[in-house]
Amino acid sequence: MEIFKTKASLHAFLQPLKASAKKVALVPTMGALHSGHISLIKLAQQNADIIICSIFVNPTQFTDPKDLEKYPRPIEHDLAMLADAGCNGVFMPNVEEMYPGGADEAWHIDLGNAEFLLEGEFRKGHYQGVTQIVKKLFDAVEPDVAMFGQKDFQQVLMIKNMLAHFKLPIKIIVCPIIREDDGLAMSSRNIHLSPIDRKNSLVLSKSLQFVIDHFNEYPLVELEEKAKSFYNNIDGVELDYFTIANGDTLEPAKSKDEENLVALVAAKVGSTRLIDNMIIK
Repeated sequence: MEIFKTKASLHAFLQPLKASAKKVALVPTMGALHSGHISLIKLAQQNADIIICSIFVNPTQFTDPKDLEKYPRPIEHDLAMLADAGCNGVFMPNVEEMYPGGADEAWHIDLGNAEFLLEGEFRKGHYQGVTQIVKKLFDAVEPDVAMFGQKDFQQVLMIKNMLAHFKLPIKIIVCPIIREDDGLAMSSRNIHLSPIDRKNSLVLSKSLQFVIDHFNEYPLVELEEKAKSFYNNIDGVELDYFTIANGDTLEPAKSKDEENLVALVAAKVGSTRLIDNMIIK
């Protein structure tokens, strides 16, 4: 497995492979890898010949400097996982390589109204930072396909909107959420959960599963209210939002007959903010 710190060295590695018609997949990450990330590598291997994983903790998408500071960076662990998974190359640039003019580099594109809903309401400017770095990674790798996890459902939608904005010929493949045995969605943030928080965090997947299991039993509004009631009287859990939304717009669903429906939730469990979702149909 090759490790690249610069765009130039990555380009030199990829150029002859692309010249011989090898298909390249990019798996963008911020490190602190878990089985969910490895599932992206495995899915990439089914869709491309060369797998490049990027590890870069992007400063422009953190709306809270403390969150950036405490983001886990177990790099030796990450590299061992990627080598075991059969990744071909790891792109690990520093901030100066990706933002030569400084991390305050100007960037703003129209991502549609969905940018300002849900996560966009709680983390203003977050998706501008996400699309900024993903565009830079796409420019560095020029992949044929790119892999993203369903857990960041809104992020995937924003990246697809960014692709359309720049008319980039990259196929986005979304990997299903990988869960712990008890239902908790795998996340790099889970390491911050205390034993009590870890137990309380199960309310996210349980409330989502309730919507899936009882979708045909209640009207949408009542279904959503029942799911929100799961969060009543749980010490240390603060619900940010729970919504049954149109998966294309993230606007609240108006009818069960809409084709693309998804239930999404965000909650603060202890001091750790978690997100999760389940696709209804």
